[in-house]
Amino acid sequence: MDLNIKLNLLDQVYKIYDNFAERLEIACKKYCSYCCTRNVVMTTLEGFKIISSLNSSGKTALFENIESARSKKRFQPKTTINSLASICAKREDIPDENSDHLWGECPLLHDGQCSVYHVRPFGCRCFVSKTDCTKEGYAEVDPFTVTVNNMFLQYIEHIDSDGYSGNLTDVLGFMEVDENRQHYRKNILDNPGKELISNMAIEYLPIPPEHRVKIQPVLQSLQHMTIPSNIDGSDASGKSRL
Repeated sequence: MDLNIKLNLLDQVYKIYDNFAERLEIACKKYCSYCCTRNVVMTTLEGFKIISSLNSSGKTALFENIESARSKKRFQPKTTINSLASICAKREDIPDENSDHLWGECPLLHDGQCSVYHVRPFGCRCFVSKTDCTKEGYAEVDPFTVTVNNMFLQYIEHIDSDGYSGNLTDVLGFMEVDENRQHYRKNILDNPGKELISNMAIEYLPIPPEHRVKIQPVLQSLQHMTIPSNIDGSDASGKSRL
């Protein structure tokens, strides 16, 4: 899929989620960074968007933070969410994975604020809590919100199905390199390193029975996304290629 189409679809996904999230009752607010650890997972599409923003806004000094974080312990996933959905549907064994918020904060965090807030990855956007994490020590998330979040994560991976996923530090470290961005733009990434794992298209969309009716409006918004005719790579009807 053409990169401009993928970026346009990603922006639409973010907007649809923002419309959903603004109706949620959450405790999250500015300077609330308890959940901003270095364990965030993201796609290469989101990484391309963030690195492009850092380059255009003159925030390339943050590359030093990213490089420094590459030597620190962090969550590095063995499966993507679409792969996990497929594994579960086939009743196969799920790989063991470990993550600990005590491993440290996100390399893009500065004085309690996100340095890339307007282009932050979906893994950050969807991490919401009904209660103050600093007081409770954990996030309290409504089960339906978890279902919606997982569905959005699956769609984002689907859009970037010819790309890769990994820890934020690893994806951004990879996308810092101009040659890698050029290869990604041309859809010829073939050696991303052992830190990143291949994305895949949606094979299964696991929605719990109790959420299948309620989730329909949001699901239909995702299914009906279209691409403006002036975006390179769109067809004459302006329909997306999801």
